[in-house]
Amino acid sequence: MNTHEHTHVEHEEAVMSRPRIRAMLRQAGLRPTRQRLALAELLFGRGHRHLSAETLQQEALLAHVPVSLATIYNTLHQFTGAGLLRAVAVDGSRTYFDTNISDHHHFFIEDDNEVVDIPPGSIGVGRVPEPPPGFAISRVDVVVRLRRTD
Repeated sequence: MNTHEHTHVEHEEAVMSRPRIRAMLRQAGLRPTRQRLALAELLFGRGHRHLSAETLQQEALLAHVPVSLATIYNTLHQFTGAGLLRAVAVDGSRTYFDTNISDHHHFFIEDDNEVVDIPPGSIGVGRVPEPPPGFAISRVDVVVRLRRTD
């Protein structure tokens, strides 16, 4: 695991307290179990960030939250399905989970395995194809891959 993996805090106002996290889980239809609360506190208690399941597991171990990687994946997918997280796929084998669920795009810094928000209004998506009959576009995700030039 890369020690530079991104856990960047981008907006301090996004930091959530334990009572707000508990209420958020209930409002999303998720029972606030001890493990869910502990993982949600790690995810949402530090502002907007992009984390992989492995990074969250490492943070959980440091916080003395005994949880398997399978439970972390299950919880991340439950949170994503409930609209609390946004999955950002940077390639076929790596997904990050974004606590900022607003409509925005991302840079992926390949050298550091780091995901960073692209500032709002910095990118526009021009022509989007018509979806096939019976489908509607739910979201367009743009991931711009970066590599260092030095």
